[in-house]
Amino acid sequence: MELQTTTTSPLFSSLLASSKPNNVKSSVRLKLERNRRLSAAKTDVYGVELQSQEIVNPVYVPTPTNRPLRPPHSGYHFDGTTRKFFEGWYFKVSIPEQRQSFCFMYSVENPAFKKDLNILEQLQHGPRFTGVGAQILGAHDKYICQYSKESHNFWGSRHELMLGNSFSVQTGKQPPNSEVPPQVFNQRVIEGFQVTPLWHQGFIRDDGRTSYAETVKTARWEYSTRPVYGWGDVGSKQKSTAGWLAAFPVFEPHWQICMAGGLSTGWIEWGDERYEFENAPSYCEKNWGGGFPRKWFWVQCNVFKGASGEVGLTCGGGLRQLPGLNETFENAALIGVHHGGIFYEFVPWNGVVEWEVAEWGYWHVTAQNETHKVELEASTKDPGTTLRAPTTEAGLAPACKDTCFAHLTLKLWEKGSAAAAADGKLILDVTSNMAAVEVGGGPWFNTWKGKTYTPEVINRALNLPVDVDGILGSFPLLKPPGL
Repeated sequence: MELQTTTTSPLFSSLLASSKPNNVKSSVRLKLERNRRLSAAKTDVYGVELQSQEIVNPVYVPTPTNRPLRPPHSGYHFDGTTRKFFEGWYFKVSIPEQRQSFCFMYSVENPAFKKDLNILEQLQHGPRFTGVGAQILGAHDKYICQYSKESHNFWGSRHELMLGNSFSVQTGKQPPNSEVPPQVFNQRVIEGFQVTPLWHQGFIRDDGRTSYAETVKTARWEYSTRPVYGWGDVGSKQKSTAGWLAAFPVFEPHWQICMAGGLSTGWIEWGDERYEFENAPSYCEKNWGGGFPRKWFWVQCNVFKGASGEVGLTCGGGLRQLPGLNETFENAALIGVHHGGIFYEFVPWNGVVEWEVAEWGYWHVTAQNETHKVELEASTKDPGTTLRAPTTEAGLAPACKDTCFAHLTLKLWEKGSAAAAADGKLILDVTSNMAAVEVGGGPWFNTWKGKTYTPEVINRALNLPVDVDGILGSFPLLKPPGL
């Protein structure tokens, strides 16, 4: 099958920058047509060489119970109360052969209220933003967003990574309220999505509210995923990203990496383009709580040169509010690396994380624990695309900036080797030109230099061998939503 394409229009200016660089050149053959199919065969991330192949048809498999690599907090955390609450999910597929990525972001806000609050509800509960959003940052950093203030047709599984929403349904059909086979979804849903750990499909239409980025009018997708890494060693019990205290509504917002690395097969129709892929690196994480951090940074990558096997990197940090009456904030950050089936975890309760992050364009983060040391450096000249996030001040609003075209170096050392250099024994030294990077919140007046610090009482608590999931698993009625 021959690679086909159409011409593209110039990129619009983003909210925070006026233009984007020219697309990276490759050896891809192009043929002008109304629609284009981009079909990818496995090759080196830096050398693009597409081969002819058949149309990719992903295979649907229902989500099994007690699946391997399921981390805690995979489920939907809404507890039915009227407190301020949001939950957001992020799924990414990278296509190294194209040097393109697709980032799917879903969010629900204040689901106790299925639509805008009336006057009496506002007097009783205060102003709230409601609704469901679906965003995609896709090929060439183009963007699409569909949003509804109503959440009647949103659903999420209490204890598994399964969710969906119907923005519009076929006449006479009922919207799904749980996972359904792909053909059933297509028969019922006109615009919407459903996603599980193994399957992802949907169709959304841009709602026309985005004037600061180049958008596509529609997006449709179907792909299957085989998880490779959860959040922990392969073959071991998976971990809560923020420790066992994440089971309780403190230190919000919470953060859970649901799949640090996977392999996805299927297709994405992006405007008038069609991208097909097989065993494409993929990733998933989520956030939930009362609101986003005051400001934050993030780096993530699953596409590396110089590595054997799958490598997954996730790094993030934020200025978050501590519980209490006063507005007290703390620096929180972590780095997680998966390589060779082993999870290398760098968190405030087992070591120190330090960073230097510019307002945009540069991320340098180091960390060490008792046994290992890690360093990453990412940079980009791409101006980035402004994305929306569920905020307490304005609902789903422009709040962060991302690109999937950052250059990244990642090094990992094992400490304590007598034959090693000062840093230790180098066990991972890889690069990428497809790192996803983000800054959000603010204000960002200048470069943010920070270091984690956790009060000793919290440190001791987080280091206790408490298995909340295991303990409450024996008492299903006591198990909180999401866990």
